[in-house]
Amino acid sequence: NFLNELLVAEDTKSFRRCFLKTSKLIASPSIKAAVEFSIIDALAKELGTTPHTIFGGAENSLETDKTVSIEPIDERVSDAKEIFNEGFRIIKVKVGENIEEDIEAMLRIAKETKGAKYIVDANMGYTPKDAVRFVKEMYKNGVDIAIFEQPVIYSDIEGLKFVRFNSPYPVAADESIKTQMDALNLVKNEAVDFFNIKLMKSGISSALAIVEIAKSANIGLMIGAMAETSIGINQSVHFALGVGGFKFFDLDTIFLLNEERFEGNFIVEKPIFKIA
Repeated sequence: NFLNELLVAEDTKSFRRCFLKTSKLIASPSIKAAVEFSIIDALAKELGTTPHTIFGGAENSLETDKTVSIEPIDERVSDAKEIFNEGFRIIKVKVGENIEEDIEAMLRIAKETKGAKYIVDANMGYTPKDAVRFVKEMYKNGVDIAIFEQPVIYSDIEGLKFVRFNSPYPVAADESIKTQMDALNLVKNEAVDFFNIKLMKSGISSALAIVEIAKSANIGLMIGAMAETSIGINQSVHFALGVGGFKFFDLDTIFLLNEERFEGNFIVEKPIFKIA
């Protein structure tokens, strides 16, 4: 009923006006994302085009990573080799529970998947000092880390900044950024090099604002997901390629879920996604 009261009789061509209303859904960002994308999708259908075009049609294809979860070390290495052999050249590696095991696993993964780049995601698991120790160990051994993602707890902006200024690799915020206010705070504190935008935590309207802040502040862009099915990933594909400027894509959940039917309006040619 609340959504009906917000949006009934609104014109999808005035989607920015609709977004002013959906911005009230602060406590339910995934609902906000779904509603806002539905507005864009409805407008696209009305105009005989795609959400990708409504967002700007900047680019037509992307290369996603695929993720190695935290498991026993041998399993992590085996999974990474399998991912590499599937054709993925950007491998996301989860760390953050045991730094000694993480270092060993990462060094072995790098040895077995030469030529790959790595997005290393600590999921808020390290202290700032441990995070710096980890990246310095990787750098000393020549590991090609493209992004070191969310090394410390989301609220520790000073900790993020400490890692950034002591890391040989770019540092990304994930859990630390949900809104445009978060983005402004991170920019003000010079805390990170990349923003990882997830539509399910921000919604379309806030994500658009975060993109503009990032571009103005020379912050890199990455887009991720939160275990969405192909319908959810479809939003991120059309958004990221429509808006443009994203450098890294963590949209592999469609490979991890056993969906009966693929429902995305994009083409999958591992590791490439293309607008249909």
